Amino acid sequence: MKENKGKAAVALRYDGKDAPKVVSKGYNELADEIIAAAKEAGIMIYEDQQLLAILEQLSLDEQIPEVLYVIIAELISFSYLLQGKFPEHWDNHHQRIDDNV
Repeated sequence: MKENKGKAAVALRYDGKDAPKVVSKGYNELADEIIAAAKEAGIMIYEDQQLLAILEQLSLDEQIPEVLYVIIAELISFSYLLQGKFPEHWDNHHQRIDDNV
């Protein structure tokens, strides 16, 4: 039987080279503080109970397991796009289509 720890939060950091790693995690009031600090810093928040269940098993400073690489990469990519950030050599195929219409 799993113990109910209440509200939880896990923060990851990605340096662009190594796999993302856990930099902060906590429950209840600490979870609220982690979320508030992230929002204040302009960091996007993603809520997913299944992903959280895996991430909260990791220790501080531990890299995410390989099984999470794709989902975390997709979340990072999506957050960059929402912020208007694009890779250095990104080709905007949709813009090319719009220009030729």
